[in-house]
Amino acid sequence: MSRWRPPAEKSTALITREGHDRLKAELDDLWRVRRPDVVKALAAAAAEGDRSENAEYTYRKKQLGEIDRRVRYIGKRLQHLRVVEGAPSAPDTVFFGAFVEVEHAVTGDISRYRIVGPDETDAKQGWISIDSPLAKAMLKKRIDDEFEAMLPGGLQKFYIVVVEYA
Repeated sequence: MSRWRPPAEKSTALITREGHDRLKAELDDLWRVRRPDVVKALAAAAAEGDRSENAEYTYRKKQLGEIDRRVRYIGKRLQHLRVVEGAPSAPDTVFFGAFVEVEHAVTGDISRYRIVGPDETDAKQGWISIDSPLAKAMLKKRIDDEFEAMLPGGLQKFYIVVVEYA
């Protein structure tokens, strides 16, 4: 079995100011707080002797690799991201950063979403990636426009009810 994996699909390099600040804070926490703690614990585990049977050493080595991998990813990603701030010139149109309420055409259920960058999605808050099928389908639509999106449950029809920018 090979370790090769196909490269990840390119994601949109947009982010909100809040998302950018969170990524920078995560990078700072990983580099200045968590990594030094793990390095100390790794050194203590290494000092115990035989590393081949030392579960603490193995665990800390793996944890350090995960932290370093995340630090590398965030560092590279922050270089390419473009921070989008402010509302667009057409505030009734769906663009990046918009809070959008949509009504399902069949059930009448209303859902609220915010279109954000792929690095800051949060399903609990209703923040969806600009690369998601639902967000792509609603981009550039205006209030009262109808659109269709291919979702896991099949083709769904929605109406734009509210568009806001915070």
